[in-house]
Amino acid sequence: MATIRHLFRAPKRRLPMEELWEALLVADAGIAGCAHAQPGSKRQVLLVDCETLQAMDLNPGIIRENITTEGLAVNSLKPGARLRIGDSLLEVSMVCTPCDQMERLRPGLRREIRGRRGMLCRVLEGGTVHAGDRIEKVASEQASLVSR
Repeated sequence: MATIRHLFRAPKRRLPMEELWEALLVADAGIAGCAHAQPGSKRQVLLVDCETLQAMDLNPGIIRENITTEGLAVNSLKPGARLRIGDSLLEVSMVCTPCDQMERLRPGLRREIRGRRGMLCRVLEGGTVHAGDRIEKVASEQASLVSR
C-alpha cells in the first residue's frame, strides 16, 4: 500500500522546506501557503518516493519535494496518471528536471538524480492530506465519476 511519508511546503522561495503533518491542497494551485503554488501551472506539487531518496542517501525534503511517498514508484508514473490522496485528486503532468540547486546540495547530484527527481502534478480536486494517508492510482474514468 502506497502512503504519504512526509509533507513539505516552501514558506518562501529559496528558504528551507517546512515539514507539515497536514496540508491543504488547493485545486489548480498547489499546497496552501507554499511559495510555489501557482494557478494554471503544471508544476503545482512535486512527488518523490522515499526509496529513491534512501538509495541516493538524501533526506526527505532536501530536494524540495512537497510529498514524499512510500510504496509508490513515483518515477515510473506516466503523465496523465491520476492519484487519489486523502480528499484530493492529483494528475501527473511531467517529469521534474533537476535544476542547479541540486549541485549546491552535492557536487554531481544534478547529473546523478536525472530521471529520478520525481514527478510534478496538478491538483484537480483540492482537499486535506496528512502524513500517513493512503495513495491510490485512479483510472481517469473513475476519477471523473468520483468528482461528480
